[in-house]
Parts: sequence; structure tokens; C-alpha cells
Amino acid sequence: MKVHTESVSFKADQKLIDFIEQKLQKMEKYFDRIIEAHVTLKLENSGQIKDKIAELRLSVPGDTLVAKESAKTFESSVDSAASALRRQLLKYKDRLREQTS
Repeated sequence: MKVHTESVSFKADQKLIDFIEQKLQKMEKYFDRIIEAHVTLKLENSGQIKDKIAELRLSVPGDTLVAKESAKTFESSVDSAASALRRQLLKYKDRLREQTS
């Protein structure tokens, strides 16, 4: 699976990119036909608090799964979005199984 990481208005360090790729590679354990993943990282300045937003898109045959989460750190927002994507991926896989049987 190919992982594209994009950071808006800041430069993501290699440690964060490696963390994201490691998280997304685990998705292949649940479904091995993932085409690619797009990750968009954004900083949101709302008053005093700066939220880190992670938007994850997984391209699977015939569909695109999307999860968007915000948290105090990029690691935790990616973690939350990845678990939401995992649930979507399992549902997608169940739908595929039902169609073929």
C-alpha cells in the first residue's frame, strides 16, 4: 500500500511520518486489497488551544473510506482516526462478503 502524507502550513518531521505509515500498514492485516492511503495533517488555531487534525482516506476497490479526528497531538488524532477507519474497513469487508455469497 502506498501512503501519501500531506501537512498543511507546517513541516511534518520524519518521526511523525514513520508513525503514520506504521499505523496504516497495520490496516493491511484486516483487508489486503487497500490501494493507497492519503493522510492530511492540519493545525487549527481556535483561540488559545491549537488542535491537531488528522484526516485519513483509504482507497479500496470501488470505494473510499474517510476518517477525520482532532486531538492535542497528531499521534493521538491519527490513532483515533485509524481505529475509526479500522471499523469502517471491517464493515466494508463484511459487505463484500455478503455480496459474493
